[in-house]
Amino acid sequence: MTLDAAQAAKKRHIAAKLMLDRRGLKVLDIGSGWGGLAIDLARDARADVLGVTLSTEQLAMANARAQEAGLAARCRFELADYRAIKGPFDRVVSVGMFEHVGIDHYGAFFAKLRDLMAPDGVALLHTIGRTDGPGATNSWLAKYIFPGGCSPAMSEVLRAIECSGLYVTDVEVLRLHYAETLKEWRARFCRNWAKAASLYDERFCRMWEFYLASAEMSFRYDHLAVFQFQLTKRLDTLPLTRDYMLDSERTARFAVSARTGEAA
Repeated sequence: MTLDAAQAAKKRHIAAKLMLDRRGLKVLDIGSGWGGLAIDLARDARADVLGVTLSTEQLAMANARAQEAGLAARCRFELADYRAIKGPFDRVVSVGMFEHVGIDHYGAFFAKLRDLMAPDGVALLHTIGRTDGPGATNSWLAKYIFPGGCSPAMSEVLRAIECSGLYVTDVEVLRLHYAETLKEWRARFCRNWAKAASLYDERFCRMWEFYLASAEMSFRYDHLAVFQFQLTKRLDTLPLTRDYMLDSERTARFAVSARTGEAA
């Protein structure tokens, strides 16, 4: 699978776990990045999506992409701290933001998540994590790549969720997926080395290649993985079996294939 196809599959996988079973659901995307997930949810599930980010660059691009896709009426992005947002939302999703919360703030994060969710709401949290128990961020990464970043152990996340009063309704561990992703990211970066060097310098390029290579090895050999936690406020919010997830992904895949003319 190409990196682009894998990214599309990842978004379908997340959407399936959110169970977007009717039009017009209010969705909050915490740490919405460049807007890709929010735009897909607005287009494919006819959801009303709000994405929040702390990056002015991401905000500008995400809003421009939503406008270009003709989805600005139901997919918008704001420069805001998630803690300042008022609910309720039918669905809440966060991908790749939790690594920046910090262990001292996990309790506050899940308490706010609970408050943002409607009584029958569903949340999906996607985060890099440790499979060998609590640990500390590598000092080189903390200094040069992710100041303040922290990849949690599953035990640290589950303890905070339990204290929040939310129900854990599904947990999935994605193991070597990010190793393969990082391998492709590094190959793409190296193909564009000269362009990156012209924007920054050779020192940055060496540092970034080292980061991508070492991160790939961490996912292959040093106890890093990706966790997905599905959460609800009620035990009866979701179907009792996981069949609906697979059914949703298959339906979405065939819909995309029909729209693009590609083989499913």
